Amino acid sequence: MITYSKDEIMTATDMVRNFSSVLGSLSSGENKRIVVVKNNRFEAVMITIEEYERIYEAVTILERIYDKNKKSIDG
Repeated sequence: MITYSKDEIMTATDMVRNFSSVLGSLSSGENKRIVVVKNNRFEAVMITIEEYERIYEAVTILERIYDKNKKSIDG
């Protein structure tokens, strides 16, 4: 399980009230991610577009590797 620091966790209400400053903290690198809590449950994670694209690319590569390995085992 991933752990989060206090600085990374924000309620949905606080997110709405402080959206611009939260976005600024991500853009400036002050925070790498912000976890949004609603009704005492982690609901979402806010990251920069650069981080999203990096993660998306990594997942795409892993899916290709998985598919290639699956075909060699099945075939």
